[in-house]
This record gives sequence, structure tokens and C-alpha cells, in this order.
Amino acid sequence: MADTLRELVEAELSLPVDPRVAAMAEAIAARHGVASRAVLFYGSCLRESQLDGLMLDFYLIVSNYEAAYDKRWLAKANALVPPNVFPFHHDALAAKYAVLSEDDFHRLNGPETRNVSVWARFAQPSRLAWVRDEEARQRAVDAVARAAPALLASARPFPNGDELEPWRHAFSLTYSAELRAERKGRSGSIVDTDPARYRRFTQPALAAIEPKAGSGGWERRRIEGKLLSVVRLAKASATYAGGAEYIAWKINRHAGTSIELKPWQKRHPLLAAISLLPRLLRSGAIR
Repeated sequence: MADTLRELVEAELSLPVDPRVAAMAEAIAARHGVASRAVLFYGSCLRESQLDGLMLDFYLIVSNYEAAYDKRWLAKANALVPPNVFPFHHDALAAKYAVLSEDDFHRLNGPETRNVSVWARFAQPSRLAWVRDEEARQRAVDAVARAAPALLASARPFPNGDELEPWRHAFSLTYSAELRAERKGRSGSIVDTDPARYRRFTQPALAAIEPKAGSGGWERRRIEGKLLSVVRLAKASATYAGGAEYIAWKINRHAGTSIELKPWQKRHPLLAAISLLPRLLRSGAIR
């Protein structure tokens, strides 16, 4: 059954992407030279045919951080609090991409980490939009195949329901462990967008759960996850050009708000995020 899960993951990762997505992935890889190993495309834009005006989401997997950057401090920041996140534009399309080493990508997709940010995303559909070689492909498949078992293991015991209920329950828990801008019900809509996909994955993913994979501990995950979100936000103020505008765009898009930033907030994204946080929490725009 574990082999079946890997086969499902490999087939899904190998599905074709829009040529513009492939071109952007190649350009992202070129930006980091020989360190680039794979570029994965994921997120809500995966289901969109009209990409103009959207923010595409990628993960760049690199051999190691030192080889990926010209600036030593960026390598250290990536290793200390992974990932680094950068904006990117190519052929009139906008994107952001996160950078992880192959070792960190494998680790963060597995049950040995309490942080949900990577395995919660890669338990969902993704595409291998660019890859260096066959070895890099197989390492990416191996890492992504760990994500769904890690997600489901963490959410045991499952509430009663059909075979989609474990996924809905698990995604609901992961959303509570990060600062999120999405409306209530978003975690369930992930599954409902492609229920046939999650039904195919259910039994193979459950069968592939590692014997030592723990469950529960969600109060600790929530505290650590939200604190880590704040730390990553602080780091992004130094690494992400236009970070304040992106944060406002993201919240407005997912939470239905109409935030307009003042000039000083655009110049100081960390202070902007801190100043907006109490209002956003009170309104429920983020949770």
C-alpha cells in the first residue's frame, strides 16, 4: 500500500502544467543556479486556467543553502527559520516562492516535525514544474509521499463519517495551527474541490503512516505554529520586497476585507503587520 501511495504521488506530480507556469518555474530555478534541484507548483492557482492577476505559489528545492545564495546571511536565515520566501515576476505573471533544501524538505514533510506548514500543503495536490535530473525527481517524490501520512497521523482519532472526513478534520486542525487569512470553511473546501482525489489517497495514505508517527498535541502545535508565523513574518520584512503589499493583498483576497495600506506601512512591513494584527484578530480576518 505504501508503494501505491508513492505511485499516486509520482503520477500527480508528473501531470503537466500551464506552459507559463513551467516557464516561471524554470526562471526561478535559473535564479539560484546549480543549487536548484526541483520547483514544485502548489496552491489554489493549481486549479485556475486564468492566471493573470493571481499570485502563483512555488517551492524551490535546493541542494544546500550556501550554494543557493550570493549573500551569506540569506543562507543562514534559511537554515535557521526555513523557508525563505521571495516575490517573483515573469512574463507578466506574479508569484512567490519558498526555498528549502532537499534535506529540510524531506524532514518537514514527515511526522518528526510538529510544524504543519509543509506537510499540510503537500498532502494537497502539487506539480513538479521543473526538475534538475532523475535523482532530484525521485527525492522530491519521496519527500512529498511523506506528507499525507504525516497529516492523517497527526489528526487521529478521526470523527465518524465517510472516507473524506479524516481529511476535513485534519485540514481543520492544521488551519488552527497557523495565522490564516482564509474564511471559515476553507479547510473543508480543499477536500470538496476534488473529493475523488482524496478518496483515491485515503487508504494508501493511512496504510503508509509510520509506526512512530504521533497524534494529538494540537494545543502545543497551535502555540508554536502561531509564534513561528510571527517569526517568519518578521524575517520576511527583510527578505521579501513589497512584503506589506503582499500581506494586505493576501488577507483581502481570502478574508473579504478591504485593507488599504498607508505610506509608512508600505515602507515598514513588519511594523505594518504588527499594527494590523489586533484589528485582524478582532474581525476574524485571521485566526
